[in-house]
Amino acid sequence: MNFTKSLLTFGVLSTLLFSCKETGSQPTKVDTSEATTTEQKAPAVVAKPETASFKIDGMTCSMGCAKTIEKELAEMNGVQKATVDFDKKEATVEYDGAILTPEKLFATVEATGDGTTYKVVAAK
Repeated sequence: MNFTKSLLTFGVLSTLLFSCKETGSQPTKVDTSEATTTEQKAPAVVAKPETASFKIDGMTCSMGCAKTIEKELAEMNGVQKATVDFDKKEATVEYDGAILTPEKLFATVEATGDGTTYKVVAAK
């Protein structure tokens, strides 16, 4: 019985000791000769800066619905910033009015997911 307890204790302790290694990585050298990230690129010139805020119906969660819509809007050409507030059921998008219209933003929101879940219900 003591041998079994000692063996079990040794097994648990060795698992804890060897599985909790610090896995911090060393910093890597960034090649700054080419701009590869948005922080290194010069900010895009917005010809006609505009902001649209609108209500979205059909969102059921903040991580799945709101973040998915926010990501789809942010990836659109001409969008500078997109935020979706799940609690308020509202989206706010800063975009270049020379490239996009509010109707294109609304269509993107409504096309997200299966195309029938989300509806833009009120534009401000």
